[in-house]
Amino acid sequence: MAAAMQIWWPRSLLLLCLTCKGSTFYVPGVAPINFHQNDPVEIKAVKLTSSRTQLPYEYYSLPFCQPGKITYKAENLGEVLRGDRIVNTPFQVLMNSEKKCEVLCNQSNKPVTLTVEQSRLVAERITEEYYVHLIADNLPVATRLELYSSNRDGDDKKKEKDVQFEHGYRLGFTDVNKIYLHNHLSFILYYHREDMEEDQEHTYRVVRFEVIPQSIRLEDLKTDEKSSCTLPEGTNSLPQEIDPTKENQLYFTYSVHWEESDIKWASRWDTYLTMSDVQIHWFSIINSVVVVFFLSGILSMIIIRTLRKDIANYNKEDDIEDTMEESGWKLVHGDVFRPPQYPMILSSLLGSGIQLFCMILIVIFVAMLGMLSPSSRGALMTTACFLFMFMGVFGGFSAGRLYRTLKGHRWKKGAFCTATLYPGVVFGICFVLNCFIWGKHSSGAVPFPTMVALLCMWFGISLPLVYLGYYFGFRKQPYDNPVRTNQIPRQIPEQRWYMNRFVGILMAGILPFGAMFIELFFIFSAIWENQFYYLFGFLFLVFIILVVSCSQISIVMVYFQLCAEDYRWWWRNFLVSGGSAFYVLVYAIFYFVNKLDIVEFIPSLLYFGYTTLMVLSFWLLTGTIGFYAAYMFVRKIYAAVKID
Repeated sequence: MAAAMQIWWPRSLLLLCLTCKGSTFYVPGVAPINFHQNDPVEIKAVKLTSSRTQLPYEYYSLPFCQPGKITYKAENLGEVLRGDRIVNTPFQVLMNSEKKCEVLCNQSNKPVTLTVEQSRLVAERITEEYYVHLIADNLPVATRLELYSSNRDGDDKKKEKDVQFEHGYRLGFTDVNKIYLHNHLSFILYYHREDMEEDQEHTYRVVRFEVIPQSIRLEDLKTDEKSSCTLPEGTNSLPQEIDPTKENQLYFTYSVHWEESDIKWASRWDTYLTMSDVQIHWFSIINSVVVVFFLSGILSMIIIRTLRKDIANYNKEDDIEDTMEESGWKLVHGDVFRPPQYPMILSSLLGSGIQLFCMILIVIFVAMLGMLSPSSRGALMTTACFLFMFMGVFGGFSAGRLYRTLKGHRWKKGAFCTATLYPGVVFGICFVLNCFIWGKHSSGAVPFPTMVALLCMWFGISLPLVYLGYYFGFRKQPYDNPVRTNQIPRQIPEQRWYMNRFVGILMAGILPFGAMFIELFFIFSAIWENQFYYLFGFLFLVFIILVVSCSQISIVMVYFQLCAEDYRWWWRNFLVSGGSAFYVLVYAIFYFVNKLDIVEFIPSLLYFGYTTLMVLSFWLLTGTIGFYAAYMFVRKIYAAVKID
């Protein structure tokens, strides 16, 4: 009988449901690797990152020791877009085999000499607070941080130790205008011993990868001709300083220590996933549910008390005239379904919104089930890109049917607009930003062949699918509006100040934003501070709450607008429903000022460029959700009254 299935589950999902177990297979791409005693465990480098510059660089962009042959791993689309450039390193690590101190780049026992240009580059990367990211058995390296705090009784003598981890290790540090390089790495690898039969050799699995970076100056390291070294004892040694104005000589060294662990392979990512406080996520969920219940109360009051009474009175044949004077939303029944201006652009934006909605829903749901494991690097972004392309058929179908409902006739032009309007803006902004990243020689720059491949996917997959969906949507019977539209438009009375469009955006956006702003903090931290985000169980619940709250607030806003006898609700509702995107933009500016330490022009440009894309996508998503909720509400209420 095969071993029990070991699927990685996001920690949030483990908190929401029982861990599921099967019995005969592993998820493709995340099967464990079994090691025997003294088997090589390859240490690979991923990239260098900094939250100050937002520009990733390749590992060998700095003068680290190189192996005899440099071999880059074939990255998937997501890894390329993330700036990952996974490459082999000269570290020689054997399973369960200790190494006290080994020298890299050992050429006749001579130290490494950094030229003035190399020294200046290393010093610049250290002052920019760059982190080095390594992986062993596809498990990222982490630096242990031990923080001490007073106990609950307030006794400073009894301090509690709080262990935290940060991803990667710092390239170096600065102290009193001096720059020091971490040139010695103490690797601590944890293994889990698998249960085997007595006559079989033990097998091991890597379950944690830690590093303790140290800075040790050249004079304090004793080396021999066998590439071995002796670390200085105590704290008398000085760190390895890097002077950017002259050549620097140093050794790159490392040590390896193995420890047995009770952690099983299926739980080895818990170290990284527990870096965020789960209680805060629960608070976010409870806060969001309260917002939804608040909106539900408002809706119940409107629908049950007001609408039902209005409809009942309106349907009395002998009391029509009095009722017409009482309620405003019934007075505009002959104009409420009048097609708006620019129906092609509106239907195209809504089609892109449907495309985004389908893509996000599927990605979050699949990730919540654990199918997008953190060990599958770039899988999330790769899946999102391909899903957006294939969801073009649904976006095209919805846009085509709505365009026909709005009395549109040029379906081919509408299909082209749907396939190119939003993706064209995204591609244009990304291309401009990519040019700046190219200028910095960062690994975050999308290579030209990848950009051509994305264009081929756009015009070879997405555009034909949008045309296909648009064709069938345009041929399908348009939405059946319950009342006829008058030939002559009704005059709209002067509106009060609170019916202003911008005021409506501020009013409609605050509640949906309040339902998800806590989760937004963790998403921003994952994007801009190189943190892991895999709490997709919570994210899925927040997404559902966001959909419900956007739909509810959209219905409330369109009801108030129709009661004010303003029937021009199509565009207004789409814009107002996406009002929470305005608050996302405000929060992004707040996060930039208070949480990030970005001062240079290009990192700031990258932040606000990608934030613009995020806000635009969020506006399309929430605007589409609110529009279709309001459209169904308007059709429902006017279908319930009798119109002569």
